[in-house]
Amino acid sequence: MSRKEQKQIGCPTVLVTGGARRLGATIVRHFSKAGFHVLIHCNRSTEAAHALANSLPSADVVSADLSKLETIDRFVADLAVRVPGWNVLVNSAAIFEPDLADDLDPDIFWRSNAINAASPSLLSQAFLRHTTTGSQRCVINLIDQKIANTNPDFFSYTMSKHALFAATRMMAMHFACSSDRIYGLCPGAMLPSHDQHDAEHERSSRMNLLHRLTSPDELAQAAVFLAKGYVASGATLFVDSGQHLLSQDRDVLYLAREGGGGR
Repeated sequence: MSRKEQKQIGCPTVLVTGGARRLGATIVRHFSKAGFHVLIHCNRSTEAAHALANSLPSADVVSADLSKLETIDRFVADLAVRVPGWNVLVNSAAIFEPDLADDLDPDIFWRSNAINAASPSLLSQAFLRHTTTGSQRCVINLIDQKIANTNPDFFSYTMSKHALFAATRMMAMHFACSSDRIYGLCPGAMLPSHDQHDAEHERSSRMNLLHRLTSPDELAQAAVFLAKGYVASGATLFVDSGQHLLSQDRDVLYLAREGGGGR
């Protein structure tokens, strides 16, 4: 057991998948600020994960390839033994690769559904099976505002996020008689994605009802709020300045390039 693992005994612990970079790293920082010991999951971003952990008062790095679905149960079981205070799981890791509604790429489809839908579902189930903390346990699945404002771009990615939304609702129903909480959290456009330039990101991220940039800090604050269990299990929150209430026939990445918008 590391020095930081010893320090975390007696305080709540959160595992954030994909926690080394981008939205995951922001979520890690906010949970740390809220007094959590943070387990930063990474696969390839090992250097960034350790740099982030070293900047926080109580954090450790855990590594796993979440595309290897058959290894997830053992990964969670081993971690539950090492960290007995683990009571929150944030499934943030995802891939965002382009394919089309009229040209589904089988490789992208299988990768997207393995990492974006199957792995968070298996992680959640294993977490609820193996952890034995005495406090209320909480699962937060990062989904996407696309589940309400669907368009045909990034076809396999969008399918995978719809699948994760359904899985979140079904698991919440299954565990309804327990004290555990299972939530969905849907970000809108927040950070440059795919091959965007800064100017495109600035334009696309304002394509919402409030015409404002939605900060990753807002998403992280919502995650910490959900972890406190004040919302009924099964709820899904949107942090997108109203983007999900629009009807956008393309991803905002392309709308920004084409000079379009949404209604």
